[in-house]
Amino acid sequence: MLTPFSGQPAHLVKRFKEQSRLTPEKLLFFEKQDDKWSGLTYAQSETRITQLAFYMAELGLMPGEHVLLCAENRIDWAVADLAIMAIGCVVVPAYTTNTEDDHAWLIDHSQVKLVICGAGKVGDSLARVLYEQDSVANMIMMDQAAAEFQGPKNITVHFLHDIYACSDTERKLDEILHDTPETEPCCLIYTSGTGGRPKGVLLTHKSIQANIDAAYILLAEGAAQHDAVFLSILPLSHSYEHTAGLHLPIQLAAEVWYCEGRDKIAANLTEVKPTLMTAVPRLYELLHDRITKGVTAKGGLSAYLFWKAVTLGRKKLLEQTLTVPEAVLDKCLDLLIRKKVRQRFGGRLAFFVSGGAALNPDIGSFFLSLGVNILQGYGQTEASPLISANRPGQIRIETVGPAVDGVEIKLAADGELLARGACLMNGYWRNQEATAETIINGWLHTGDLAQIDADGFVTITGRKKEMIVNSGGENIAPSRVEAEFIAQPEIAQILVYGDGRPYLVALIVPSVEVRTATESAKKQKVSDAVRNANGRLSGLERVRHFVILDEEFTIENSMLTPTLKVRRHVVSNVYKSKLDELYRRKKK
Repeated sequence: MLTPFSGQPAHLVKRFKEQSRLTPEKLLFFEKQDDKWSGLTYAQSETRITQLAFYMAELGLMPGEHVLLCAENRIDWAVADLAIMAIGCVVVPAYTTNTEDDHAWLIDHSQVKLVICGAGKVGDSLARVLYEQDSVANMIMMDQAAAEFQGPKNITVHFLHDIYACSDTERKLDEILHDTPETEPCCLIYTSGTGGRPKGVLLTHKSIQANIDAAYILLAEGAAQHDAVFLSILPLSHSYEHTAGLHLPIQLAAEVWYCEGRDKIAANLTEVKPTLMTAVPRLYELLHDRITKGVTAKGGLSAYLFWKAVTLGRKKLLEQTLTVPEAVLDKCLDLLIRKKVRQRFGGRLAFFVSGGAALNPDIGSFFLSLGVNILQGYGQTEASPLISANRPGQIRIETVGPAVDGVEIKLAADGELLARGACLMNGYWRNQEATAETIINGWLHTGDLAQIDADGFVTITGRKKEMIVNSGGENIAPSRVEAEFIAQPEIAQILVYGDGRPYLVALIVPSVEVRTATESAKKQKVSDAVRNANGRLSGLERVRHFVILDEEFTIENSMLTPTLKVRRHVVSNVYKSKLDELYRRKKK
């Protein structure tokens, strides 16, 4: 199947420019300002990209140099990304949740020459970091800074608004566009790192384009690429959103709407009415909880019909035959229940795409049973990031689907998933040793343990380095165990522990409702939830003892990565004394 612009160079800015030539007046990027959505066309976006590209070149930026980009998702982020690539420089995305120490390390390690950022806390934080170093001479802020903002004396601060206002709008992108070879880096994305310092992944025009081509073919199977509308929720600094939520939509001539924030997702879904949305499993867990709590609160006939829709929907997913009365009722439930659920997501959603971590199959089947399609996929930043995904016409939600077009996979002798293809990184920046350990004979060693069935569908069974090996030498995948506990509505977060120990214990963060209960009620509810989860696990996987925590695992306390994965080493170190105490308890 031919993909957009097949046969043209794998150069992300050239692909944007060609789409801009074909559809100059088509709206591309949207964001909300003063409570109103406003958009930029391809032509308007190209003008801004050109203006910023020329300005950066005039500041002395040279092809191959690195530019830090740090801001919340917005139009200016996308413009800056393309402008940096246009002059042959390398984009270094940074999370807005980084601490000053994180920023200082990243700026030093990536050797950036320019910083582009938002104002507010992010700008203030970066300004303080830049004051302590001498490698960066210029800083471009996307917003006019607050009156009290004090730019570092060693840095010249420029404002994007002024750049747009004062730059020549007649200049053409062709005049500045650098002909970067497709195999050269265009993006340096640092892995969010569940352990230690992150590694800088060098992605190229070719590697990202390989992912875009594969995604196009995948979506074409469900005809979801036409007139597509994306709601962008994940940070653009994450490779998943950078590829699937920015450069893929550009080449699909789609619309990209930037979500106002995590607390506005539900409202933005109904306003934007997206056809496609990518997110991590945690979002779907939150949506699941919100829906089920609303159903429970309503009760009565509505609750009965809702859960009947789920039951019959799951029966169909298992390809079990409905009785005649069930089939009639199921058709009625399409109108009474499933249509209303779809309306909560805007009514036009073709697919949710889940990635970045394992999706609990119960959560996935819940949405599928209600007529909301979820395509679970799998990838790593080192693969730009897409490796495998379920197909629109054949969803096995307990798996991450077969390899996407252009990717070859196999299992190593120890069960580790290996992948190769044009999507692979050029290596880790300034870390040849890690590169040599990760890509061997052209194969990416993912570090994930997996199974591949006869049809090529992949099931991730655990993380190689995170496998718990108990004192009896038996291997336990913590992700599988934790998924059973997270499925319990009383449990919001959990970390299981037991490496070198005789049995598993856990740190448990209860749901908000349970946390507000009395101490005795809280303990009882969590105990019941643990008992229920343990009942679905083998004896080896069951949690013997647990501690109830009052503090959530968050990005702010460094217990979660920016993509909401638990930093196991941080959590276990913080609560080491509590975990050790659990093993001093007498066996019940």
